[in-house]
Amino acid sequence: MKDIGVDVRAPVGEWDGDQNCPFYGSLRLRGQIIEGIVSSIGMSNSIIVQREVSRYMKKYERYEKRTRRYAAHLPSCIGEVESGETVRIMECRPLSKTVKFCVIEKGGSE
Repeated sequence: MKDIGVDVRAPVGEWDGDQNCPFYGSLRLRGQIIEGIVSSIGMSNSIIVQREVSRYMKKYERYEKRTRRYAAHLPSCIGEVESGETVRIMECRPLSKTVKFCVIEKGGSE
């Protein structure tokens, strides 16, 4: 297993030869780290991570809730994730039309 440059727990699963794995393959990570909740696991090797942010609207003197959804690659060494589970994702090169993030840790920074 190689060092990815971020302080995360080591993955517990086995590597199946996936080159798009930051821990065992050749995928390099860069940019932002996002913590969110898994909202969909329908794709193969990919998940949808959802993050909610509340921001203050000065004009109306209220808070609004905004939701952003990210498609992320799920390496086989991370293991299975359930819908509603918290994960951390990190930016990488584009792996497909919509997938530009990769899961680096299950459970977030607890």
